[in-house]
Amino acid sequence: MSGSLPERLERLLPNGRGVWIPMDHGLSGYPEDGLDRMDSVIDSIISGGADAIVCQKGVVSHQSTRTGWDGFVCHVSASTAHGGKNSQFKVKVASASEALSRGAVGVSGQINLGDENEPEMIQDMGELTTEAEEFGIPVLGMVYPRGPNLVALPNDITGGVAHAARIAYEMGCHVVKVPWTGNAESFRKVCSAVPIPVLIAGGPKGGSFTETLEVVRYAMSAGGAGVCMGRQVFGAEDPAACVRALRDIVHGA
Repeated sequence: MSGSLPERLERLLPNGRGVWIPMDHGLSGYPEDGLDRMDSVIDSIISGGADAIVCQKGVVSHQSTRTGWDGFVCHVSASTAHGGKNSQFKVKVASASEALSRGAVGVSGQINLGDENEPEMIQDMGELTTEAEEFGIPVLGMVYPRGPNLVALPNDITGGVAHAARIAYEMGCHVVKVPWTGNAESFRKVCSAVPIPVLIAGGPKGGSFTETLEVVRYAMSAGGAGVCMGRQVFGAEDPAACVRALRDIVHGA
């Protein structure tokens, strides 16, 4: 998709809201339910009305060519479950220009706060946002407060999630993905910390999807801009139905 940064942002986040489905999990660890039938699952997600699908660069190339769809976001951060103490150390494996040439409309990078290698991940994110600025490409920051060195401030009811959102914003990201904080009051603190759209992560697959939808309603009522939710959608029996249910909440019926 050609166009300016505002046009690309509107494509991925119509009216500032979005239903994004990340499917980058196969690089980190595999087998993964749903990723063994990726073509049909992606077709289902697209038919359900997702605004974006986030995946690694090889998948972007294959799926953008196969589908001709213009909603792919290339995740440029990678690590695997076999990395031992470095399993949460995400390294940059693609540039913004490469993502664009492979058919992506946006790019995504990850920082794990509190990890021993946090400085390198911050540096990679800075490089990514600099590259993306040159080409007018939207950047999603996936920022998770999860490492062993995470400092829990006594006055922070968000458990570091507001700081995570703030880091993405100050690094030049156009949208941020963060974990759900557990209640609307604390999540409101996260959303008020930044002027960019805040998407909630889905977390591990478990529990009922009905409960997940209730969390999304709470998040939206607290100022959230949508979801960036993977396993609970691509691992479902009917991904399209899950996307439609999320759209009803995020975008309205």
